[in-house]
Amino acid sequence: MDFRIRGLDPAPFAPLFALGDEALAARRAARRICDSRPGFPCRVTLRDASPGESVLLLNYEHLPVDSPYRSSHAIYVSESRERFDEVNGIPPAFRERLLAIRAFDASGLMVDADIVEGRAARPLIEKLLAPDNVAFLHAHYAKRGCYAGRIERA
Repeated sequence: MDFRIRGLDPAPFAPLFALGDEALAARRAARRICDSRPGFPCRVTLRDASPGESVLLLNYEHLPVDSPYRSSHAIYVSESRERFDEVNGIPPAFRERLLAIRAFDASGLMVDADIVEGRAARPLIEKLLAPDNVAFLHAHYAKRGCYAGRIERA
């Protein structure tokens, strides 16, 4: 089964990069300078930021559904407009981490989940997307629980 993974649209985040620290803090966000790799996975490019690169740490509602699973969490975004978008590709930031992959139905209810090393995620993605009642998957970085990205049928 073919699947598609896309990074977040960079447009909503672009204006935030022009803000100062106080204005970011008022929006529950903060600027960080990457000091290690891996460590700062951008949700737009789905790669880790390079040392010295500026990123924003902010809260993002990744599951805006009317169900008990409605959810938001802290994410990093870089100023890059290079949005990851591939069919059957595992993004660099996924490959380097342990992933929790969760399957949701069209109502936003979780129907299945499992954990896998990112570099070996393809078979699990295909398995979790196979049932007719699954509408999409969410990948999370298992150690910190952060939202990593959305996976859909291609």
